[in-house]
Amino acid sequence: MDTMVARSSDRGADPSGGDPRAPAGAATLSFDASGAPPLPFRSILFNGSDASSSIADPVAPDVLSDLNIDQIVNAITAGRDEYDLKPFFFSPLHDVEAIHYRHAILRDLENPALFGQVQTFAKQMRAMRDHLAKAAKRYYVLQKQRWFLDAVDIYCEAVGQLARDLTDAELRSRGFQALRDHLAAHTESEGFTTLRAETERLQEGLAAVRYCLRIKGNRITVAHYESEADYSEDVLGTFEKFRQGAPKERRFTFPSGPDMDHVEAAILERVARLYPELFSSLGEYCRQHRNYLDPTIARFDREVQFYVSYLDHIGRLKPTGLAFCYPDVTDRSKEVCGREVFDLALADRLVRKGAPVVANDFYLKDAERIIVVTGPNQGGKTTFARTFGQLHHLASIGCPVPGREARLFLFDRLLTHFDREEDLQNQRSKLEDDLVRMREILARATSRSILIMNESLSSTTLSDALFLGREILGHVIERDLLSVSVTFLDELTSLGDATVSMVSTVDPDDPARRTYKILRSPANGLAYAIAIAEKYHLTYEGVRRRVGT
Repeated sequence: MDTMVARSSDRGADPSGGDPRAPAGAATLSFDASGAPPLPFRSILFNGSDASSSIADPVAPDVLSDLNIDQIVNAITAGRDEYDLKPFFFSPLHDVEAIHYRHAILRDLENPALFGQVQTFAKQMRAMRDHLAKAAKRYYVLQKQRWFLDAVDIYCEAVGQLARDLTDAELRSRGFQALRDHLAAHTESEGFTTLRAETERLQEGLAAVRYCLRIKGNRITVAHYESEADYSEDVLGTFEKFRQGAPKERRFTFPSGPDMDHVEAAILERVARLYPELFSSLGEYCRQHRNYLDPTIARFDREVQFYVSYLDHIGRLKPTGLAFCYPDVTDRSKEVCGREVFDLALADRLVRKGAPVVANDFYLKDAERIIVVTGPNQGGKTTFARTFGQLHHLASIGCPVPGREARLFLFDRLLTHFDREEDLQNQRSKLEDDLVRMREILARATSRSILIMNESLSSTTLSDALFLGREILGHVIERDLLSVSVTFLDELTSLGDATVSMVSTVDPDDPARRTYKILRSPANGLAYAIAIAEKYHLTYEGVRRRVGT
């Protein structure tokens, strides 16, 4: 995994097989430049003392859909429903150090050896949960107990192996270093060593069980195996002299599912009577170790999939030449930039189709706060606005972002105002509804918020849209918000030092062909004319269709 660096400064388990999810915990591992020892490990995702507060204010659903972040997260988490990862991807962090904590862990996971070891651990833990689920569904107690014993055996092996792997690994992140220390202490603790010893003793004891079945009519007698002769060898020897070539193969199919029928259950019950001490120990073992799963390890098992799923996702895009970088995230400066950035949701669809992905650049410096994007329709303006929002959201959850290089602002709220279809159940006009939504958004915004607006005033006249657009951007400037505004009004690109004009371009040799490149350039005065022509089907192609030629 070759994620580029930007240039810049639980699961708990119920032995009955019920829902094994444990609440996400928080890492209390702290960074102290004085060299003070870190606090005990609790979370691979959070470096604070209370992880629950970190996921208490997720991004609003309308923002997720406007920016296609929901599509990105659906693609990332596909096939991992058991981990319930979406809350992590929808919940921004609000501390730069918390983001650095995740960056360091991701860099450790870019080591293929460590990544593979974590995947092996996850596979074993999934097998453990599968055994617990099967135990919960079984009807006969002795069978439940054996499935539970096997689940604990898998768990002990998984934890022990991961502890050995991390001991040998070169770890640089505080998160993995603290996990390594936790696993070392846990595997050497009296509780774990006792659990592992008892598990091995019972497994060996059950493997050594031998018994005989005497079947006469419909009666089966279960007895100790006393080294009785194997009559199958005698039978084969007797009939050997009659062998004439290879015998015809006759196969019989026997049920191979996990369930026992009543005859098998009755036999097992009588075997248990032959070995009362062993099976009594098994029952006591299941009662004593019902809560065997260490909650911190269970939490790690869930949380680490946040990193694994994201690295898996971008790993499928990198071979096409798309770059990802660790952004420089700041909560102090609003001088943001991005080089060769792109819409991750769109890129995923295009790569599947084998189509090229167009990347763009942007920057804001000094007093610049608002990028006003104009240009012809279907030229990539909305995609650019979504890209700006996606970059900041992905940066806020501590993930590499799509692009060669990025410096981004850590916001308190990510807000959007996109065009909505008119709701027939709503008594307000579309313009009134747009303005009510905008008022609510601006009421929530602070100087640390980011606002993405996409053709918010397309439902009114040019003069009204221009008046309202100036008023809205005036409030945005007054609040010192970072913002991207997609509009057909060229006049909004020059409202002062806070606004920057960017234009979606076309091929100079063929103005009808969009390049999807968004360049920092003065508005060309054609956006509104093209929008009107397309709205009333007065473009060249529209007129040709109408006249039937």
